[in-house]
Amino acid sequence: MYKEFYELGIWKDGYEALMKIYSSTDQFPSDEKYSLTSQIRRSANSVIANIAESHGRYSFADKVRVLYIARGEIVETRSHLAVAYGRRYIDEESFKNFQTKYVQLSKDLNAYIANLKKSK
Repeated sequence: MYKEFYELGIWKDGYEALMKIYSSTDQFPSDEKYSLTSQIRRSANSVIANIAESHGRYSFADKVRVLYIARGEIVETRSHLAVAYGRRYIDEESFKNFQTKYVQLSKDLNAYIANLKKSK
């Protein structure tokens, strides 16, 4: 049965993490608005945007290529979160929770890619 991109578990999980990132980054210092705040939000948003984009791609190779980009955006988001933690903009518990969410999302994305490869 066909699913819309927003019905995919990986998209939902990425969306949930993004909403938490928006809430957390609302608390960042105002001088980070155009730097770290923007970078974290953009990379986290790009995760779900690329998942959605891949869903609209026709060819298998193109779908997987865009999903690999999403996987890279997950790592970029994790890096930005490490900087935020290092600057004490987020506490240790939040940092660990974000890391756990994004590691799991990466694993789920890898499983989704593997499943696409099997059904190719």
